[in-house]
Amino acid sequence: MNAQSLSHLTHLCTIIPDKFSVLTEAEWTTRPAPDKWNRKEILGHLIDSATNNHHRFVRAQFEDRLLITYNADDWVAASRYQDMPVSHLVAFWQIYNLHIAELIRQIPAEIMTRECHTGDEVPHTLAWIFDDYVVHLEHHLREMVDYD
Repeated sequence: MNAQSLSHLTHLCTIIPDKFSVLTEAEWTTRPAPDKWNRKEILGHLIDSATNNHHRFVRAQFEDRLLITYNADDWVAASRYQDMPVSHLVAFWQIYNLHIAELIRQIPAEIMTRECHTGDEVPHTLAWIFDDYVVHLEHHLREMVDYD
């Protein structure tokens, strides 16, 4: 597990809510294209990603040959994030990611080498999945707000 990813996740949880707070309702709900998610749906997708990865981080510690996949579009559509209050989505995203950071801190290094199947042809270690999770999170956050 990359300690830099853990530090970066915690940092994002600290700075991003303030960046979100200046967005207008129109900025949250406007789609960049008819077939693209709006910011509320992107944030919802990040919550879905947290949910599925949380399962991976916990269950791969004691289950062998674990396979956890999900269809992002189906999850976003079923959850109807566009109909939820922004304040709810931001608070849930922040606390869920702080929870994941604390969970990762508690997992022994040797457990982070356990593998999980994510739908790719080859399994990945929990360490790799966590690093990739943070990269994926940052990719979508940068679609929503500017930050450094």
